[in-house]
Amino acid sequence: MFTDRPSPISGSASLRAQLEMMIRALLASQVRNRLFLLFGAIVVVVALTTYGQIRLNRWNQPFYDALERRDLHSFDVQLGVFCVIAGALLVLNVAQRFLAEALKLRLREGLVQDLVGEWLRPGRALKLSQEGPIGINPDQRLHEDSRHLTELSGDLGVGLLQSAILLATFVDVLWNISGDFALTYRGHAFDIPGYMVWAAILYAGFGSLASYWVGRNLVARNAERYQRESEIRFALMQTNEHIERIENSPQGLEQARSRIIDALNNVLGALWKLVFGVTNLTWVTAGYGWLTLVAPILIAAPAYFAGTLTFGGLMMAVGAFNQVQQSLRWFVDNFSTIADWRATLLRVAEFRRALLVCDRLPAPEPTTHG
Repeated sequence: MFTDRPSPISGSASLRAQLEMMIRALLASQVRNRLFLLFGAIVVVVALTTYGQIRLNRWNQPFYDALERRDLHSFDVQLGVFCVIAGALLVLNVAQRFLAEALKLRLREGLVQDLVGEWLRPGRALKLSQEGPIGINPDQRLHEDSRHLTELSGDLGVGLLQSAILLATFVDVLWNISGDFALTYRGHAFDIPGYMVWAAILYAGFGSLASYWVGRNLVARNAERYQRESEIRFALMQTNEHIERIENSPQGLEQARSRIIDALNNVLGALWKLVFGVTNLTWVTAGYGWLTLVAPILIAAPAYFAGTLTFGGLMMAVGAFNQVQQSLRWFVDNFSTIADWRATLLRVAEFRRALLVCDRLPAPEPTTHG
């Protein structure tokens, strides 16, 4: 059993230090070249998808203008153009999904190989097991936490890459659409170059700040949840391993049951905190999502009613605005997932750091049996 004494290997590094350590481990792994190849392929597919989305956005103007004119021939032509663009985007979406899943598998392969290699160096596993909570259930960090970290990293990384490329592309599109707009107020005209770009930035910035303010405690709550889950798993494993001795000892079953129920209550307490945190965050994310249905039309409406945009141009502007603000709101949409990723990274990085540091600890004293 471990004691509650402070461990020389306790403590955590900064996010930057944790990331640098994990990245160095992956770059030194056997899957490094495959990771580079997969990442390069994802960049190419995302770039092609962005180009397809630009073409789809441009398609909005002639399609909706044809509807406004009741031009059946142009309408049929634009339907054919849509089928070609949508078919190409479908192929790219499938390819991106495959590459993203393959990237997650390779990340997990490299991470687990590294952690197992460090854990099973001579003397490390035994030293770590006697250094407090960090040594409890290494299988939890080697298996479940590593799986969760690599899956979240893959999803968030690909999503962030796609959002960055879309943002860089559609900001230019949106700027050109709204570049010559002038706002008239009480007979005075005010030129606002690219006003829809600034509106998208302010809109997404407000949502990001609100999400951060409401959900900033989710990292700590997720970390506590994973620690409590580890403790109940440890209690169950200990009970199963020593069930014969427990059954043969006075009040052994009752004591084992009490330990497990206490651990379960700790898990439920941590989960309730997480439930309330996620629920509060949903007020922001869901409300932001509903408002987004009408916000781009409201923002583009002044230019449309001023006569500088046709109906097709309005729909093209709405599409470009949605792409820009969707890229900017990546933080809003993924805040809960980012908090989960941060908490999981903390557990895995602390475990790997503990493995590296425990070499400096004295060898454990041999246990004696009566």
